[in-house]
Amino acid sequence: MTREPGSPRSGVRPSGRLGPLGRRLFAAFAVVALASVALLTAAALFGTDRGLSSAHQADRQRTADRVAAAAADAYRAGGDWSTADLSAARSLAAGAGAVLTVRNADDGTISGPSGAESRDEHGVPGSGQGHHGQGTGSGPGANALVVIDGRTVGSVHLAFSAGSGTAGLSVAWGWVAAAAVGALALALGVSWFVTRRLTAPVVRVAATARALAAGDRSARARIDAPGELGDLARAFDAMADDVGHAEQARHRLAADVAHELRTPLASLQAGLEELRDGYTEPAPDRLASLHDQALRLGRIVDDLGKLAEAESARLSLHLTEVDLTALTEAAVAEREAELRTAGLTVHTVPGPASLPVHADADRLHQALGNLLSNTARHCRPGDTVTVTTSATPTEALVEVADTGPGIPADELPHVFDRLWRGARARAGGGSGIGLAVVKELVTAHGGTVTAVCGPGGGTRMTLRLPRPAPQGSRLGPGSVTEPRVASRANTPRGI
Repeated sequence: MTREPGSPRSGVRPSGRLGPLGRRLFAAFAVVALASVALLTAAALFGTDRGLSSAHQADRQRTADRVAAAAADAYRAGGDWSTADLSAARSLAAGAGAVLTVRNADDGTISGPSGAESRDEHGVPGSGQGHHGQGTGSGPGANALVVIDGRTVGSVHLAFSAGSGTAGLSVAWGWVAAAAVGALALALGVSWFVTRRLTAPVVRVAATARALAAGDRSARARIDAPGELGDLARAFDAMADDVGHAEQARHRLAADVAHELRTPLASLQAGLEELRDGYTEPAPDRLASLHDQALRLGRIVDDLGKLAEAESARLSLHLTEVDLTALTEAAVAEREAELRTAGLTVHTVPGPASLPVHADADRLHQALGNLLSNTARHCRPGDTVTVTTSATPTEALVEVADTGPGIPADELPHVFDRLWRGARARAGGGSGIGLAVVKELVTAHGGTVTAVCGPGGGTRMTLRLPRPAPQGSRLGPGSVTEPRVASRANTPRGI
């Protein structure tokens, strides 16, 4: 069921009237309903008219047959038409509201509408000029032959009044018209309901969008509708949640940057003021402390610049065919000193001799370097790091697995979020930018990066990149060559 607009939680109160889309939909539904009811009404009236007419004609024919049987009995009793008593036949015809005309075998009129017989000057029944099947009445008629012992001796014609049988038709038409009006009213009501049902979620989403644009970040559509409208509302709410999360991330960014910059700036300011005012001598250890604070400031600014650069990497990639195996070994060799200083033992498990991917070698090298630096920062001395390259038919993979303390389960979904830092990262002074840069760079290449932890600790980060088509598997012009990345033969297998 669709919730009514104007939920107190969202603060969105869209108008209950139909908008332009609703009016157009209702007009379309109304036209379809009107056309359908008109067509069905016309078909019902036509069918009713034909059915009642056929029924009345059948009744008239049955009356004519009874009158003909009565005339035959009169002929048989009298021996001929001149002595036949047709009063019984006339009574049947009168009872049916018809005018009786009896003709002999020669089509001469024996008894007309007035009940008088027509005879010629010789006293023989006259041969009137009437046509078989016609009478003096102006309404519909019915004919029947008078048959005696298999011999046709005459015929009867019943002429009914013009209004005969129309009473039932009028009643039927009245019911059809009433049903048509009722059906049209029902169709318009259903059209109004369906229109409101279809447009209410759209109006609700539009009102929520206006509320969001006006600054109400808590506004949500919160519509439980079936089908595509429900999908639209849920997608919009998910987008609004993402916008809220992004804004919260920006707020955290401002707070984190302010916090990160405040401490070294305060130390620099205090130290410089002491030096300026002569409270302390410019001793080497004091200058070294101030230099460390300046380096910390530079590192924070550099990390922020790297994040901004990674977010725009999709627009600045220089894609060539790169050997991912050689590139990975080069990244490990470049971080050798950092990994050795952290007291880590590193093993490389190279994959295929040539693992080409379509990538920007510098950007991909930066992403791998950030993964290794993150591992060096958060692992304990004596831990082991294993870097593995492998391939599937559609993907090239790089895994960086360590035996470190791992990442808590509640923090694992956020490790690639911008400026998000877990408890260990906050204690170690991390900026929460390195893995966000990795995600941006890998996503720009059409790949994915994931992190999983085992139950006993240890973290495995997996970078996946799409492999090129088989016909493009050879390294061509513009590919990374040996001077650009370290040779496998010169890469240490353990550090």
